[in-house]
Amino acid sequence: MAEHNFLPVIIGTDLNAYHMAASFHEAYGIKPHVIGKIQLGFTHYSTIIASTTFVDDLDNPEVFVPALRDYAEKLRRSHPAAESPGQPEPALLLVGTSDHYVRLIIENSAQLEDLYRFNYPTEELLNALHVKDAFYPLAQQHGLQIPETHIHQIGETVDQLTQGITRYPVILKPGNSVEYYRNKFPGQEKVYRLNSAQEVGDVVARISDSGYRGTLIIQDFIPGDDTFIWDSVLYLNTAGRAEFVNFGQVLLQEHEASAIGNYTAIISRFNRDVMTQLKDFLEAIGYTGLANFDIKYDPRDDAFKVLEVNVRQGRSSWYATAQGHNLAGYLVEDLIHDKRREPGECAFVDEEVLFTVVPQYILRKYVTAPGVRDDVARMIRQKKVRNPLYYSGDTSVLRRAWLAVRAVRYRRKYANATWAQPV
Repeated sequence: MAEHNFLPVIIGTDLNAYHMAASFHEAYGIKPHVIGKIQLGFTHYSTIIASTTFVDDLDNPEVFVPALRDYAEKLRRSHPAAESPGQPEPALLLVGTSDHYVRLIIENSAQLEDLYRFNYPTEELLNALHVKDAFYPLAQQHGLQIPETHIHQIGETVDQLTQGITRYPVILKPGNSVEYYRNKFPGQEKVYRLNSAQEVGDVVARISDSGYRGTLIIQDFIPGDDTFIWDSVLYLNTAGRAEFVNFGQVLLQEHEASAIGNYTAIISRFNRDVMTQLKDFLEAIGYTGLANFDIKYDPRDDAFKVLEVNVRQGRSSWYATAQGHNLAGYLVEDLIHDKRREPGECAFVDEEVLFTVVPQYILRKYVTAPGVRDDVARMIRQKKVRNPLYYSGDTSVLRRAWLAVRAVRYRRKYANATWAQPV
């Protein structure tokens, strides 16, 4: 294996963490180090991960910084450079895999940047994008379309909110997802689809009782099954210039209520107009780093409407790597090799690939939209299907056994799904 002058450090042990580990290994033959709270099957047993370290309460701000600083020192002490005077120490390239870990990196950047290299936007911009009642006006200001939206502050009367809703069903979600998940309660869901004012009132009351004091976002539910959802991944370098933008149509998402919004299959598409809008928006606001947009196509007015933007790669963003735009590679070229594209050199990706983390029989059974189903069948025949969980560089037999069990369980998961998508 070639020697490199950097070590990737991935925070998290989930699917997103494995995708990034596979991207680093595929591009550079290097095994990242992983630090997280608990052991998860996605990264367990893997042969492409150099080490996995567990820290209780890693997501606690008081624990996070000391743990990351101690971890950096440990990695450097154990590296061969520590015993070879004159040999440069490797740079530590830090990658978060969840909203909360990314927020902790950004909020504590001044205490981490002497030990790690990373590319994320400022805390001010993070809040403008992640706090939904700030994001939606910002998006509209820059010409992006959004669903009809109502913002409710916990503590205000619900009657005024429901009187403003003109049609049902609606989607309800927290304005601040990090704060929302700090206040656990039975039946807590990532996103709620509600069919009446009574249901809205009941859910608002439960969330209020949990202790959450942020805002709630209530939006018109755009009709359509999973294939009406779209996705886009971008990388903006440390100079604030977009280096690539792609576009994909979601085929399936997780159908458990607690996991809605987690995409399990995406087929790559190309729409220069929408891709340009997203690129121009991020460049205009001074964004840097990886970004992932969630979008839904509204057939009622033939418009792509932005639902949110993640200030990181998404759990399904690996399809960009499958298209030839390795996510890890962009970080390394920018942060380690100091190489960036010049203005006007952004790549608008148009490479056909079908990304999936579910078995192909799930795709054949549950992707039923006319035209899209035909594309899925064609790409299966043409062997353009890519599943990063079966990355060939990972030779763990135990991990393959875990994946086999996981594949069998997906049949039951989709059959018993509680989240129906009316067209």
